[in-house]
Amino acid sequence: MRRSTAQALGLEPLAAVVGHSAYADEPRLFTTAPIGAIRRLLDKTGWSIGDVDSWEINEAFAVVSMACTKELGIAPEKVNIHGGACALGHPIGASGARILVTLLGALLKTGGKRGIASLCIGGGEATAVAIEVI
Repeated sequence: MRRSTAQALGLEPLAAVVGHSAYADEPRLFTTAPIGAIRRLLDKTGWSIGDVDSWEINEAFAVVSMACTKELGIAPEKVNIHGGACALGHPIGASGARILVTLLGALLKTGGKRGIASLCIGGGEATAVAIEVI
């Protein structure tokens, strides 16, 4: 919600969405599509891999987060610190909400400031969102 709406309701925002991106490739490459979404998001935000304190990369298949970590050079200890979808679940229709809330929790727990959440959508598509703790 907008910051002004939160304040009018007496709520204190925890984080802000800094950017969003989407990416599509051939359907057979759906497990690597988050790599493209993350690269686009980093370009939009001006962030580098090292600027991101925590990553939540959804594991509809375990290889998704493994491919992103390897291809993008992300420190594995910053990825899915609470276990990812293989451990926490992959709720159909709610994966985006689950990974954003898990990412925010990871940032608050570790004292991190910036985080990126990404997931493959299927059909070769992916999305990524950057957040920053306020």
